[in-house]
Amino acid sequence: MPLLVEPPADPDTAFLERIGFPGEPPFTRGIQPTMYRGRLWTFRQYSGFGSAEATNRRFRFLLEGGQTGLSVAFDLPTQNGYDSDHPRARGEVGRVGVPVSSLRDMRTLFAGIPLDRATVSMTINATAPILLAFLVVVGEENGVSPARLGGTVQNDVLKEYVARGTYIYPPAHSMRLTVDLIEFATREMPQWNYISVSGYHMREAGATAVQEVAFTLANAIAYVEAVRARGLPLDAFLPRLSFFFSSDRNFLEEIAKFRAARRLWASIVSERFGRTTGRSKQMRFHTQTAGSSLTAQQPELNVVRSTLESLAAVLGGTQSLHTNALDEALGLPTEASARLALRTQQILAEESGVTHTVDPLGGAYAIEELTDRIEAEAKEYLHRIDEMGGAVGAVERGFFASEIAREAYREARARERKEALVVGVNAFPEGNPDFTFFPGGRSARFERISPVEERRQVARVRAFKRERDATQSASALASLARSTRDGENVMPAVLRAVTDGATLGEVAEVWREQFGEHRPSRSF
Repeated sequence: MPLLVEPPADPDTAFLERIGFPGEPPFTRGIQPTMYRGRLWTFRQYSGFGSAEATNRRFRFLLEGGQTGLSVAFDLPTQNGYDSDHPRARGEVGRVGVPVSSLRDMRTLFAGIPLDRATVSMTINATAPILLAFLVVVGEENGVSPARLGGTVQNDVLKEYVARGTYIYPPAHSMRLTVDLIEFATREMPQWNYISVSGYHMREAGATAVQEVAFTLANAIAYVEAVRARGLPLDAFLPRLSFFFSSDRNFLEEIAKFRAARRLWASIVSERFGRTTGRSKQMRFHTQTAGSSLTAQQPELNVVRSTLESLAAVLGGTQSLHTNALDEALGLPTEASARLALRTQQILAEESGVTHTVDPLGGAYAIEELTDRIEAEAKEYLHRIDEMGGAVGAVERGFFASEIAREAYREARARERKEALVVGVNAFPEGNPDFTFFPGGRSARFERISPVEERRQVARVRAFKRERDATQSASALASLARSTRDGENVMPAVLRAVTDGATLGEVAEVWREQFGEHRPSRSF
């Protein structure tokens, strides 16, 4: 059996002090002394499409196949605060995630799912308070109290202004809703992770590894400061703060990136916020393989890319992992490709042997040099962001977006000039035009969301609105408007509203009327 930690026979004391030990600050080598020897990462495949019924079937399929946590993708109308029957939702219902407009949709989504055993991760931001309220009510209807619900809500709205664009309200008002959710979950949901600060989407937009680390941590600092200003104890908040990173193709750089991010976060928590407890300084993170690395050309090669990226995440010490499916550059993943993505993680866990040794590459010259470089360059970015007044100021000035756009353009030009090669795209383009590599030798079948499914969802939402007690829901929405206007924590009023039949779009509209909508700056 491999050793838990394998120091040299004659250890260099200074070197060991610099890289540390697993499970000890600054956690460069992992947040647990035994890492995967004690507990594997969570296998958490991201799913959501078409309708609540279809997504529920995929959830059951993945759980039966060995997935250990659910991860929900919501469609764009849900993310942007529109019900499925809103004119602006037309053509987007169920396309890139599951539509959830009402409590009825959420009941269907989790029908038969043991919410007291399966943890749930919801990738939702601007409308996070509403979706969490739906989940809390559904849990209670199934005998699972808020205190017993386990999982994560992303609730990281700052990066929406930088990369994804699914913001609704101006940054200051969005931050208020974010902290309201955190405050509520601190009191009522001790097993719930109430924010997952995401660098993934910035990386997908073109950020470098250094920018991903720096901008993610800058946003995290802003959230910590907002929580402290609300009066919440940091040693209660920080252990439940989590992160979300991409794992891209530069194998050694990605491993070093995760190690550098952990070390840098530990020093920030200690130096900026004066926290000394180990749990407050630990960085826990979920990883997803890079969607931007997937190619429509020769899609079978995406299996190789995602395997490499998954291995980098594991060697970097992730706590949770999603492996992209090979056909996601062409459409929604089929059951066969989703199963293969899950099996990729299971092979890494059960067959590769990399879980037997903690931080197997720790001490390697290339890894340690890359770790040091990424940390140093990320610190330089953080200093510049501090000079702008922090992440909110930098976001409002367009600094993050402009820096990422510059790198995305540089990379695109490098590919055009073939200075950066992508196999199957600008190098070795021949092969597999008919995609006959799929199981059984059949041509590929890609998941498509038909207009019929959208019409059915719209009909369900309209039926829900007809059948509810309209007077009761209107009264609850008026109460929510008062709570919002008076500066109260909105979560109790949101819970009452959704229980009394208010829809996601109606709750979001209350806040549109109160806060207005954000209009991005056009000048970087």
